[in-house]
Amino acid sequence: MPKSFGLPLVLFSLIVMVVCGCTNQPSPEQLEAWRKDAIAHNFAMNTLREPDIERRNWQLEIQGQTTRQTPTYLSLLELNALATTITRTRDPYNTNNPKQVFNFRGVPVSELLDLFGVAPNVTEVTFVSHDAYRVTVKIADLRRYPLMIAMERDREKISRIEGGPLYLIFPYTEFPEIEAKYSDRYWAFYVTNMIVGTEPLQLKVSDCRRSCPKGDRHASRNNTKVLTADTLAKLPQVTINQAVGYRIGWPIGKVKLHGVRVSDALAAAGVMLPAKGAAIVRGKAPIYRDSNYPIRLDAAEIKNCSLMLATHWGDDRKPIPANMGGPLTLALPNSCKATSDDRRWLSFVEELEVGY
Repeated sequence: MPKSFGLPLVLFSLIVMVVCGCTNQPSPEQLEAWRKDAIAHNFAMNTLREPDIERRNWQLEIQGQTTRQTPTYLSLLELNALATTITRTRDPYNTNNPKQVFNFRGVPVSELLDLFGVAPNVTEVTFVSHDAYRVTVKIADLRRYPLMIAMERDREKISRIEGGPLYLIFPYTEFPEIEAKYSDRYWAFYVTNMIVGTEPLQLKVSDCRRSCPKGDRHASRNNTKVLTADTLAKLPQVTINQAVGYRIGWPIGKVKLHGVRVSDALAAAGVMLPAKGAAIVRGKAPIYRDSNYPIRLDAAEIKNCSLMLATHWGDDRKPIPANMGGPLTLALPNSCKATSDDRRWLSFVEELEVGY
């Protein structure tokens, strides 16, 4: 018996043996309910003992055009309570035995859509990973096929090195036709965000020269101002036409990007950037919120380089959707010295934090 199922499933088995010795046999529904309770209890015990602080604090953020309108955060314990579905499928990243079929336990994405609702005319869901990788899936396919955010594989937690703790999987074995639509690159490791449609555009600007909680996106800040799409639209607009550094979902070759200068956004928020100061750009993915490896824009670079916050793209100035990392992205004109650093072409920009 796998270690992760330990004592609670042993107790479950004893309960079944005792009850089954009576004349009143438990119904299949009762047995299934007891099994789920045992799994949930075992998962909670193991999570509390989890030595990996990052995993213990892991959560899935659900946001965008849902009927709840505000982001919702589900912990691993909360997700585990919903993870009552088993999907049998091979895993394309199991290179030792590509044909091996696993039992994945997790939460069907369609159930999350039912739970949080989908605004009218929304057709896609974008999943973002800890390392900023993203994939986008049609809602029609999420309804048609049991795509799952998996938490366990063959009764074992999915380790970080194997794509866990939350692993977006596709039921290739049961529905082989889905592989033609969604190749193995759509299997997303360590998922942290589920974006329904595209979020409303807004930018938080924080003056942290005195104090700010480092990298804490949920902390309340009295020195933070929020710039909306309407506010940004009233600022001087700029356009660049060049190959972009975004790695996923963008055309190859030159692309027109339209938006506002970082310097103008700071001024609109009433923040004066000191000569030796800097602005830290924070994006949605946790990797872009790591205070140990910040995306740092020095004051001289902001002043002389015309760094851009892009809000639209193309000849017809289309809004940047979530499947391209929008609605707000950081762009570096060719005139900037740091254009070779593609990591700084930041998608899902959420905040500018000014400091020294």
